[in-house]
Parts: sequence; structure tokens; C-alpha cells
Amino acid sequence: MEYRTLGRTGLEVSLLSLGGLFVSKVGGADRQRAYDAVHRALELGVNYVDTAPSYADSEEVLGEAFDGVAQPYILSTKLGGNPQPFDAKNLDQLKFSFAESLRLLKRDSVDILMVHEPDRPGQNDWWTDGESFTGPVTEYIAELKREGLIRHTGLGGTTPYVMARICATGQYDVVLTAFNYSLLWREAELAVIPVAKQQNMGIVIGSPLQQGWLARRFDEQIANPPAWLAPPRRDQFAALYDLLDELGMPITDLAIRWVISNPDLTTTLMGARSVQEVEMNVAAVEAGPLPADVLARLDEIGARVPFRPHDEPFGCRFGSDYRGPGLA
Repeated sequence: MEYRTLGRTGLEVSLLSLGGLFVSKVGGADRQRAYDAVHRALELGVNYVDTAPSYADSEEVLGEAFDGVAQPYILSTKLGGNPQPFDAKNLDQLKFSFAESLRLLKRDSVDILMVHEPDRPGQNDWWTDGESFTGPVTEYIAELKREGLIRHTGLGGTTPYVMARICATGQYDVVLTAFNYSLLWREAELAVIPVAKQQNMGIVIGSPLQQGWLARRFDEQIANPPAWLAPPRRDQFAALYDLLDELGMPITDLAIRWVISNPDLTTTLMGARSVQEVEMNVAAVEAGPLPADVLARLDEIGARVPFRPHDEPFGCRFGSDYRGPGLA
């Protein structure tokens, strides 16, 4: 397993990391299978784990899975989503959220505490001052850092342009950008990644398989596209599948290897809920970055649809039985 430095934190983290959502009941994993997946990830060199209060019982599952584990690992969780309803400007609720995370995770402190979805006012209205991006949460995180209850601060969101503005304040050490950096969805390249680099932030990529779009091939749906699928997106998928046929490579391997081919990124989260999925994702990473000629072809394919079409849903609607990376 390769390790990279997580920006200015100085932490050395595995190139492949574990996303906590898929070891929760929302992810469909039973407890023992989730524990086995977490332990296998550690055995294979994964040392960075991301979770959040809003990921159902993920914090509780991870707390149980890591209980008694001697191997060192780096843990990131988030503020927000607990209690419900959650008021992001309420200091008592911020304190409750963090205290409950520590209880569930069975920890006295965490390595990284992120503000969850600070880019979506309708989700959590975090900011008293929307220009400087400050509010009770910024003061509370600073207090936790002074007390040694967290080591580093971070942001986890999905809107690259708003996230870029928050990164530019220099207040945070790590950024998790989700659903906007993958084979065919690349808007994070335009804003959040360049700004994060300027700030020497660690960069974590969420959903390299794009919420199921890249978890398997959908040849039948591309050949007979639904009405909501934009024609340029359909043609883009067809070109991608042609390249996969040429390479003889599974789409999941290509998607993961494309992300890790960017040396500016620190780690990418896998949504693995079983030992089989962990091993499959680790094998893809260990195959290494893609050759330059393949990357050039993928850049051409990616450029066909630079922005998400209007009617395109956030998550994949091709089939309703998405079960995880490679197992849809």
C-alpha cells in the first residue's frame, strides 16, 4: 500500500481509505461482515477511516470494530446530523454531536473533525457570516483543537465552487470532496482541488465510483437510454465502454486507478462493506496509476460532458439493486 502526506497535517495516510457509510445499516452491511471488512482493510495497509454522525450507525459499528485493535489508524468524523433536528448554530448541539461521536467511537479524541456539508445551506446553516465562513462552529472547533480533543480540522461537502471559497479562508487542514471527481464527473478539478493545493490541504476523494454510476457497466441502458439521460452523457458512456473493451479492464478498476493517478490527491474512500470488496479495491490500487496514453484517452472522454446535465439525478438510476463496488 502506498502512503501520501495529508497536506499540512503531516499525517501519512494510505492511498486507499475506508468510507464509513457502507459499513452502516444504510450501506446494507450486517455487523459481523462489517467488522471483518474493517479488520481486513487494516491488514492490507488501509490506515484512514472516514465516518459521520449522519451515516446511520456507522460510528457505532466502527467503535465496535476498532475496540481492542492495537494497529494504529487515522480516524475522521464530522459535526452535524446529531441530534435531530440539528441546529448548526447551537453550541450545545455542536457539543452534543461531538460528545456522542466520541462515545460511539469509543475514543477520547479524533484525528480529524470535519464540518459536514458546509456548502449546502438547506442542509445545515452553519455560518453566521457567509463571507468569512465563521460562526459558532469555527470557535468550537478551535476550542477542541486547543484542548487536544481533535488534531486537525476539515470540510466534507459536494459543491466544489462553494467548497473552494471555504477552503480559501485557510481555516481548515483537510477537504473531502464527494461526487465531483471521478472518471466522468470532474468539476472538482475546476475549483476545490486547485484551491486546496494552494492552501496545502490534504485532499480526500469521496465516491470514486460516483454513487453507482461507475460500479458496473450498464450496456443495456446505454443502448436503449431512458428519456432523462442526456445524449452527450449517453455517448460518453458508450465511448468509455469501448475503451474498457480495448483494455479488458473492469470498470471499477479503471475508476479507482484513474483517481489515484493524480499525485495531488492524498487518498480516496472506498465504499466496501465486505472482505471481498476490500480486497478487490486494494488490488486495483496496488495495480498502480494508469499509463499516460490511457489517461489521455480518458481526458478526451471526460471532456465530452464537462458539467452535469440538467435532468441527471445525483445518484445512479440505472437499476435499483446497487449493492456496492463491483457487486451492483
